[in-house]
Amino acid sequence: MNTNTTDAAAYFRSKLQFEIDVMDVAAGLPNGGFVLVDTRRLASWEHGHIPGAVHLPTADIPSRAPEILPAGTPVVVYSWGPGCNGSTFAALALATLGYPVREMLGGIEYWARNGLPVRTADGDGAREADRLVTAHQPSFPAPPPSL
Repeated sequence: MNTNTTDAAAYFRSKLQFEIDVMDVAAGLPNGGFVLVDTRRLASWEHGHIPGAVHLPTADIPSRAPEILPAGTPVVVYSWGPGCNGSTFAALALATLGYPVREMLGGIEYWARNGLPVRTADGDGAREADRLVTAHQPSFPAPPPSL
């Protein structure tokens, strides 16, 4: 292996230690040995969040994390989706405080697109899974021939 591929392998190995797939998070709830933390602002939380998640906005982590999360608690963070780096900032803040932390890839956007439940003021609901996002859902109709 040349240096470039060695560096690439090390990078991806390291990256996988700190990221987690939506379906792996779903499989680990509610007793997967971690606390799921929604790092978005209150209006976003109220718009819809993952059942069982704790609301701790990124800006509040330095002051509130110790009262909400016992020291050493493994944490998985999420924000809106792949176009938002809010959960990356939250993961950094929690890691700086000494928490073992992973970032859920795709955020709540990909959680919902996988057909997983989202909690709103009206209760829990799920939309039909997007077959282009997940293979974890039972039987999808065959795509039209043009695809």
